Amino acid sequence: MQNGIAGNKSTAALELIRRDVLRGDWRPGQRLQPSQLAKRYSSSTTVVREGLTRLAGEGFIVLEPNRGFFVPELTPQTLTDLTEVRCTLEELAISLAVERGGLEWESELIGAHHRLARTPRRTPEDPTHVDETWSRAHREFHEALLAGCGVPHLSTFSRQLANSTEIYRRWAAPSETATTRAVEVEHAGILQAVLDRDSELAGRLLREHYELSTRIILERGLDTTTQ
Repeated sequence: MQNGIAGNKSTAALELIRRDVLRGDWRPGQRLQPSQLAKRYSSSTTVVREGLTRLAGEGFIVLEPNRGFFVPELTPQTLTDLTEVRCTLEELAISLAVERGGLEWESELIGAHHRLARTPRRTPEDPTHVDETWSRAHREFHEALLAGCGVPHLSTFSRQLANSTEIYRRWAAPSETATTRAVEVEHAGILQAVLDRDSELAGRLLREHYELSTRIILERGLDTTTQ
């Protein structure tokens, strides 16, 4: 029982740290100190350190021996590599999902897309950044796409890669291309290909979707000078 309670606390700390890294509370390359995070989350240093260690195991943050935990540095080549791995992995996953996914999966996917389509991507208060509520709905839609594959490891790896690339989107400099991009049309096209059980088209559209995101980020560059 004790271990179960400790595990739940570690998971809670992990999710809070993940959320705040993706939100941009710390700059790329910044050190994450367990003692400070323990105060921030009203937790213990041991629990926070366990959460950080698990995130490092996922490749979400960096653990440097004798130095500690850090938010990853962002480089164009790393983003390009992450995108290619993600595309290759998810092309396989969506092919399996189209083959194996049943009616319940389709219904959940349609529901996830409906929530995403009805959530504003940007707000008048902060038009240069994607709204956090939309980002959450976006992640849920992409996770729902792959949920029908029936291979938990594929879904887990894809989620980890999505988290890693999302850090780049958070720190990408404002861009008119990103603001005017018809991302809703892209999502609708992917959904329709899946519902039509056209795995080849679904995989191609998914790859184009990710590659366009990467191309926009690389073209506009990264702005890590402000939080």
